[in-house]
Amino acid sequence: MSAPAEEVFRDHFLETRCKLLDIAANLDRLDAADGELTDEDAELRGRIDDALIVLRSDSKDRAAQIQQIFSRTYDAGWRRKMEL
Repeated sequence: MSAPAEEVFRDHFLETRCKLLDIAANLDRLDAADGELTDEDAELRGRIDDALIVLRSDSKDRAAQIQQIFSRTYDAGWRRKMEL
């Protein structure tokens, strides 16, 4: 049986608030930085934007969706490439 929504919310509110403020501060620092991102970094920034969209959704599997956004595509030859 799961806990009541009110209890879950109150138990995790401060931690969630802290993480959101940390993300906002990181994005503010990036916006204030000089220069442009490399193509690789811009692609990663795009993944952050995609994750933020998922966070705002009503989906019940947001954590899994965000994990997929940041996961590498499976490569069947990974053992050979890593010389294992």
